[in-house]
Amino acid sequence: MEFLSYEYLKLAWWILIGVLWICFALTEGFDMGVAMILPFVGKTDEERRVAINAIAPHWDGNQVWLILAAGALFAAWPTLYATAFSAMYLALLILLFSLFLRPVGFDYRSKLPSQKWRNFWDWALFVPGVIPPLIFGVGMGNLFLGIGFEYDDLMRSSLETSFFQLLHPFAVLSGLLAIAMFMMHGASYLMLRSGWPVYERARTFLGFAALAVIVLFAIEGIWLWQWIDGYAISGHFDIAAVSNPLNKTVTVGEVSWLHNYTVYPWFIVAPVLGFGGALLAFIMGRADRAVLAFYGSCMSMIGIILTAGFSLFPFIFPSSLNPSHSLTMWDATSSALTLNIMFWAALFFVPLILAYTSWCYKVMWGKHTVESIRENEHTLY
Repeated sequence: MEFLSYEYLKLAWWILIGVLWICFALTEGFDMGVAMILPFVGKTDEERRVAINAIAPHWDGNQVWLILAAGALFAAWPTLYATAFSAMYLALLILLFSLFLRPVGFDYRSKLPSQKWRNFWDWALFVPGVIPPLIFGVGMGNLFLGIGFEYDDLMRSSLETSFFQLLHPFAVLSGLLAIAMFMMHGASYLMLRSGWPVYERARTFLGFAALAVIVLFAIEGIWLWQWIDGYAISGHFDIAAVSNPLNKTVTVGEVSWLHNYTVYPWFIVAPVLGFGGALLAFIMGRADRAVLAFYGSCMSMIGIILTAGFSLFPFIFPSSLNPSHSLTMWDATSSALTLNIMFWAALFFVPLILAYTSWCYKVMWGKHTVESIRENEHTLY
């Protein structure tokens, strides 16, 4: 099999990893979004079971995208994987332990008829609905601020970032934006899969969340443009060379993080999708057009994630301690052989997973209502 050129493989894996994280956000996004509004859209046990059964058949399959995206980071960008997991170790542990509540919450909630028991597990499902998007959002916000790390001559990293240093106001705002995105997505999905009164309450949450996305996304953009210094590679830099983060010079503050939008004007499509999708979700939700509202939510999620990726390009893990040691998509990758083998494997398996996932949704599609819960009391979650 003929090898692709190294620089194109690096670019291809930047795109593929972006696709994997978008797939994670679009699928786990509505799982977590429904979970975070679960205690509020259902006033009775049966109404909450409507919301639970909208996502219960699919949440574990959707989690495949998180595992696949994390595995791709390990294989394609091992330096990033090692440094990021060290710098954000406690935050990632909190995320992991919050996810432990999901399988036991789904499986044990309806085992006992006690209302206290079921209320406990409803709030237990709320936690892994809120914590992961918050941590992912805070992590993304910190990429624009820079993480305190550097390498010695043997590529051993030293870190000067504590857990509480990650809670910069801009990063926290990014976390709130992520929560609003997931809530919007979950509410629009719940409109598709539920009947009244859960549908009506989900529509209300969709309206508030979509407006919050628009406002928070705008504030983030202004803050990024006006008060956060951007990073840029200066001097000669060979993008086709063997990966080595130490072989470049990075300047800080000479350009904004939004500079890429002047270099690549078509990048503007991403923020337009971010704002336009949230506005479409808001309008279509109010008009009771659940399908179009969900499409709008998907557009907004994709646009906001792409906006972050396009703004950082080519950086994937900037360093505030030694900017020239920042990791980029050009110098933090695996070997050409590894990227090439994984590229062809991904071209086969990613469409296969997409096809199987789509088939599962087609087979198990349908609305849940209080009446359907009563009729299937012992066969549904």
